[in-house]
Amino acid sequence: MTEDDVNTPNDRTRGTGGELRGELREHEVRTALLGLLAEVGAVTATEAASRLGYSSGLCSFHLRQLARHDYIEEAPHRGGRARPWRLKRPTATADGPAEGRFDDLARGLEDESWQRWLAQRDEAPSAWRHDEAFSAVAYLTPEEMSRVADVIRRTLAPYRDREQRPLARPDSARPVALITRLFPLLPHAPGDAAQD
Repeated sequence: MTEDDVNTPNDRTRGTGGELRGELREHEVRTALLGLLAEVGAVTATEAASRLGYSSGLCSFHLRQLARHDYIEEAPHRGGRARPWRLKRPTATADGPAEGRFDDLARGLEDESWQRWLAQRDEAPSAWRHDEAFSAVAYLTPEEMSRVADVIRRTLAPYRDREQRPLARPDSARPVALITRLFPLLPHAPGDAAQD
């Protein structure tokens, strides 16, 4: 099996939970592409493949899907076969300003994946039928909140290359959604029914 075999657009592993793994893979690839576009501005499928460690065919497929759903667009280029993509230009719409659309998409993908997990976890292999979901409220200063976020990022750093190098993953490794949101809790507005 080659790395391209692992990275095909129709990567729907057969067997128990295979459909779920394929859908998580789509989420993983599209999220990585959107993050890369937010970081560098514009990329071709070949450039994205080189930076993210996926095949160019897989990147091309998911870039077209993101364009179809109106999250990205073709970037200006000088002709030729290269087809660079970029995030849609921010414009105000009836739904509000576009600056938050990337964050909204990421949150939507996270929420959709979580709901799919809840609905289908009984189909997962027995070793994978649990999750580690938790939340907490801590009283922090802005600097402490940043330090906590840095600790989480450093904790995850040793596992990041596995996303870019699928053949380096242990056999039992599976994609796991790691979602962290650190934000201050704001007081309720006067007149809110849910005041403390």
